Amino acid sequence: MRNLGKSLLLLIALCAAAVAADDATPQAPQLGRPAPAIRLQDQNGTWHTLDQYRGQWVVLYFYPKDFTPGCTTQVCAFRDDVTELHKLGARVLGVSVDDVKSHAEFAEKYHVPFPLLSDASKDVAGRYGVLATRLGFTYARRDTFLIDPNGNVAKHYQDVDPKQNVKQVLADLAALQGGAH
Repeated sequence: MRNLGKSLLLLIALCAAAVAADDATPQAPQLGRPAPAIRLQDQNGTWHTLDQYRGQWVVLYFYPKDFTPGCTTQVCAFRDDVTELHKLGARVLGVSVDDVKSHAEFAEKYHVPFPLLSDASKDVAGRYGVLATRLGFTYARRDTFLIDPNGNVAKHYQDVDPKQNVKQVLADLAALQGGAH
């Protein structure tokens, strides 16, 4: 009976370790440090890098999957407030591991007026520490990075609420800019 108890404890420990390893991701970039470089295609096949946006704030938001309820809510929230973000000098870039074709269909259906970048190789999500795997499915976690005009990470929002994320970003942008807008 004692061996059965030890075996059961060992099995539980192995399962817990497997679940932890399944969700292990590299470290996210540190606040105040340069944001990791990106070079990804959007829904129209156009390439984007962070260097293109030097001198502007960048809202780089990662999301799990096109056409899922939370991701649709989030893309529509950013779509609806994109004018306010532009007034604050910010550009929005959405990123998931879906392919360009999926992004094109998603952007068309929901009238998305900003780039949705395809990280099909999962390289960028990995370098931002947002890549997750559950039950064999690899995706980008719902995290957002606010990148300052010098290319440094100013804010990192983890496991965001898809409805509220854009409001958080707008408030923080205004605060970081001294409430000038």
